[in-house]
Amino acid sequence: MKKKELQSYTARSESELQKELLEEREKLAKLRFDLAAGKVKNIREIRHLKKNIAQLLSLLPKKNK
Repeated sequence: MKKKELQSYTARSESELQKELLEEREKLAKLRFDLAAGKVKNIREIRHLKKNIAQLLSLLPKKNK
């Protein structure tokens, strides 16, 4: 996630972050399934999604305060 994207996430509400987190996890599950089926060419995309999920998870506790 780029710095500008991260800043845009900090401006969002907690419910929007939860929704984005759910979407990212669904994408990751689909990519993992496609990887097992041999359909994925860009394996780095999985790493990118995992990083995005981690960053979203780190933002959520800050929104709870």
